[in-house]
Amino acid sequence: MSKQSAGVLVDQLERLGYVRRVPDPVDGRARLIVIEQRGRRAVEVVAATLGEILSEWKAYLGTRNFALLQQILEQLREITDPYAR
Repeated sequence: MSKQSAGVLVDQLERLGYVRRVPDPVDGRARLIVIEQRGRRAVEVVAATLGEILSEWKAYLGTRNFALLQQILEQLREITDPYAR
């Protein structure tokens, strides 16, 4: 993700009340991103939902095939995520 794209994303999250920018106490030119209560709740919901989905997949595929799926997805990440290298 480029610096510009990250800035746009933070702008959107701030507008929606998930985060806020605060001055950096060490570097007056910088701003820190703080996760608001709404953002923390969203992270909790996402984590719980992801856990449920992964448990469902593991139950369906079995432990061995699920581990294989994870390995394959990690390999594919190398060619699909420019920041994974």
